[in-house]
Amino acid sequence: MLAYIARRLLLMIPTILGILLISFTVVQFAPGGPVERVLAQLQGQDQGATSRFGGGGGDLGNAANAQGGDSRYRGAQGLDPKFIAELEKQFGFDKPAPERFWLMLTHYLRFDFGRSYFRDVDVLTLIGQKLPVSISLGLWMTLLSYAISIPLGIRKAMKDGSRFDVWTSGVIIVGYAIPSFLFAILLIVLFAGGSFWQIFPSRGLYSDNFASLSFFGKITDYLWHITLPVTAMVIDSFATATFLTKNSFLDEIRKQYVLTARMKGLSETRVLYGHVFRNAMMIVIAGFPGAFVAAFFTGALLIETIFSLDGLGLLSYESIMNRDYPVVFANLFIFSLLGLVVNLISDLMYTWIDPRIDFETREV
Repeated sequence: MLAYIARRLLLMIPTILGILLISFTVVQFAPGGPVERVLAQLQGQDQGATSRFGGGGGDLGNAANAQGGDSRYRGAQGLDPKFIAELEKQFGFDKPAPERFWLMLTHYLRFDFGRSYFRDVDVLTLIGQKLPVSISLGLWMTLLSYAISIPLGIRKAMKDGSRFDVWTSGVIIVGYAIPSFLFAILLIVLFAGGSFWQIFPSRGLYSDNFASLSFFGKITDYLWHITLPVTAMVIDSFATATFLTKNSFLDEIRKQYVLTARMKGLSETRVLYGHVFRNAMMIVIAGFPGAFVAAFFTGALLIETIFSLDGLGLLSYESIMNRDYPVVFANLFIFSLLGLVVNLISDLMYTWIDPRIDFETREV
């Protein structure tokens, strides 16, 4: 087992390097960049990002009025080449691409991700500020979806082919087919003052007076705000786990050891939870870490936008749109590393659930 873990950990190094190298190379050929973004802002052509060079004051803003020659940047005609060079130096683009990539790797080894281009905040600090929102959404969505899908999947397996199985499958498929953001809009219309009832808030994770509330008042306020976004995400997420649970139980129920246990006179409850449950739930439980990470890293962008929740999904999207490369690459590095670690944890959970599994003989 230790040899397998060591091999997996060593393989993470070239995997991370490959992900960063491919992404870095793609960025070099992508149109638009932080320099062009600032130039567009200074000339009043872009209102999307908040630049630390903007505001109309300061040396860089004054330099924009100077006349100069040609430039490889769009929108730079008529600007002083010295100003362009100073702007490139501010963003680190005065160095060749291989040197920039090497510097990025050396900094990332120390978990030094630099500062955001357009927020002028340390990247780790910025990610730490957004993390609680994404963890709240991901954790509640994963726990609730599993709490619904596991018992429902077991029930469907026991009632396979019955009317209950048919109509619940229809409801689940419809819920899976409709995007979560449409459910979110529907919930706002119905329960957040859209057109009917004003029961839940439509934005934010806390009320304005959150700091002055009591301990239980803060818990109530938090749950009050999180209800609608989590509900929208859960409706869209539990279908896969439900059908996975059902199919896993059906596969185990039809095996010979279950028939033997029934022939011995064991009750259905003991057969189900004493023999079938452990084997059938192995694949479902082992996927829990991956489902959780996927939930709060990739599944909440539109929900965060609709409910004005400032989390990692919204941060990643805005950083890509604003060409805020330190934030983009930091998110990519952290998410990729975390994903690889979670995959390893998922594999190790198989051995915890079923000690018969031996990874020592498994090819990586």
